[in-house]
Amino acid sequence: MPLVAILRGLTPDEAPEIADALFEVGFRCLEVPLNSPEPFESIRRIVDRMGNRALVGAGTVLTVADVARVADVGGRIVISPNSDVEVIAATKDAGLQSLPAFFTPTEAFRAIAAGADGLKLFPAELAGPTGLKAVRAVLPKHVPVFPVGGIDPDTMGPYLKAGANGFGIGSSLYAPGRSVEDVRTRGAALVKGFEAARAA
Repeated sequence: MPLVAILRGLTPDEAPEIADALFEVGFRCLEVPLNSPEPFESIRRIVDRMGNRALVGAGTVLTVADVARVADVGGRIVISPNSDVEVIAATKDAGLQSLPAFFTPTEAFRAIAAGADGLKLFPAELAGPTGLKAVRAVLPKHVPVFPVGGIDPDTMGPYLKAGANGFGIGSSLYAPGRSVEDVRTRGAALVKGFEAARAA
């Protein structure tokens, strides 16, 4: 299930239950952005709960020092809103998965050359499926692309047709103050919507 749960604003106390709920409905990649409260503690608690059953890590990773901290708490993926070659190289040196963001072909190829495992198209709502299709035509086919920004079940189909491999999903899934049950319900709807869009 190539959907990344972006849990911006998650707190350590709610992290294990939210992770359980999302895992139950099919999510296998969980991202805690570093501009959340105590993000490294949240990552540590999710890793303790999930083990290797889910790919857990950090988003909004901007520095090499933060890559080291993600590794220290057991995170296995580093996601950034930009294409910083030093962060990508440090991520790969630490043995972690690298998913940096790009918006232009230049940024995409710079990230691939630095060792990125996949690419995050951000902000996807500005590029749109048309922009993704144009860039996808020149990118290596083995490099997965995940649009992020404005993604919900209604917008998935056009992106998949344009060459998306999966999606990062934030505010339509999780927001501070939402109950575990609300997040579970939203997550189930997103998984169902993705599966329907992929089958169409």
